Amino acid sequence: MKHKLCFRTRALYIFKKNIMSTTHSIIPLGDRVLVKPTTPEKTKTQSGIIIPDTVDKEKPEHGKVIAVGEGKRNDDGVFIPLQVKKGDMVVFSKYGPDEVKIDGEEYYIIREDSLLAIIK
Repeated sequence: MKHKLCFRTRALYIFKKNIMSTTHSIIPLGDRVLVKPTTPEKTKTQSGIIIPDTVDKEKPEHGKVIAVGEGKRNDDGVFIPLQVKKGDMVVFSKYGPDEVKIDGEEYYIIREDSLLAIIK
């Protein structure tokens, strides 16, 4: 005879199963964007100046857009879609992002207002 799990136990099991899974699907809400920060590869400028290691400890200010929200509504209720799309390289304000760790990797959730430019 099969035992049926009560609703609470089943919900807890499903919740734990989803938390323990290694693949997550994150969809930012509203006008937010999920960005994976990129670190600069150069340690020497074109003019020959060597950049010290302490610069790497600073927060990166650019990254690749991993996911985007739907957009936001203005004061009149008109829907405004985001200007950035998945895969864009963006420059953002150093103090604007919220840091999130997913599966051991660092990501930033940033409002579109905090994005400064798209790198093409």
